[in-house]
Amino acid sequence: MTSFKTRFALSILTTAMTLGLSACGDKDDKKVATQVAAKVGSEEISVHQINQALSRTNTAGATPQAVQAMSRDVLEKLIDQQLAVDQATENKLHRSPEIVSLLEASRREILARAYMQKVATALPKPTPEEIKKYYVEHPQLFAERRIFNVQELLVPSSAGVTEQLKSFASSGQPMEETAAWLKSKDIKFGGGSATRAAEQIPLELLSKIHALKDGQSLVVQAPQSITLIRVVSSQLSPVAEAAGLPRIEQFLTNQRASEAVTASIKQLRSTAKIEYMGEFVKTEGNAAAAPAGAPAVQSAAAEDKTKSAMEKGLAGLK
Repeated sequence: MTSFKTRFALSILTTAMTLGLSACGDKDDKKVATQVAAKVGSEEISVHQINQALSRTNTAGATPQAVQAMSRDVLEKLIDQQLAVDQATENKLHRSPEIVSLLEASRREILARAYMQKVATALPKPTPEEIKKYYVEHPQLFAERRIFNVQELLVPSSAGVTEQLKSFASSGQPMEETAAWLKSKDIKFGGGSATRAAEQIPLELLSKIHALKDGQSLVVQAPQSITLIRVVSSQLSPVAEAAGLPRIEQFLTNQRASEAVTASIKQLRSTAKIEYMGEFVKTEGNAAAAPAGAPAVQSAAAEDKTKSAMEKGLAGLK
């Protein structure tokens, strides 16, 4: 029975978080509604709550009639939510240690996100000159953008075949022959083929891929894996300046926000008193962890040999 109550309460919490509400808060914390859309028992659902939920929905291009229908649908979901919250409260599920812990974790996450948003919104927007400069300096993403058909072979670094793979790449050896050679040496490897646009390739790798002609290959090294990449074919698909500039503005805005938040957290760490306890106390054996703000080291998950070296894209320019 306890397990069922916990799952039921978690379901309520998930719904509340999805709609961006705080229906389980104390009555003293509630904002005064300027307009009431419905009452569920003694509880009021405001137009503000509906608009808040709609703000998380893409209503661009929707007609007034469609928006009105969406508002009514949101209201019905809020009514269902309030009914469930009332039952959870009546069953004292909000006093369950698991739920109290989850609510506190959600509160911490929301407050931390609010601070990061405050830091980001205080930044100046990229200037037209900065945006245009980025367009000019990254032709591989815009004026000379290509769509690549690639083949990949991923080998563990421990196999000790880096130089041989580089030789295969420089000589233009077909991937099938390279795969056969690896099999003959009883070396385990992964691989496959894919079609990727320039913006779907990590920027630091894109410059190397862009320099290749069709049929050419290169070797990408990581601490735990080696990837042989061959450009089978490619197609020129440029992005006009008018279409690229808004994307660049968004990317630069996101990039600056990320850098500003990282710098802010680093500064806060430098002045805060942080004491590690128990098994987390730092010793010489585990003190190799990079300090806050240090260059990120590629994670073990990212280095997993089953993952493609081109899996991550430049999200800000998608």
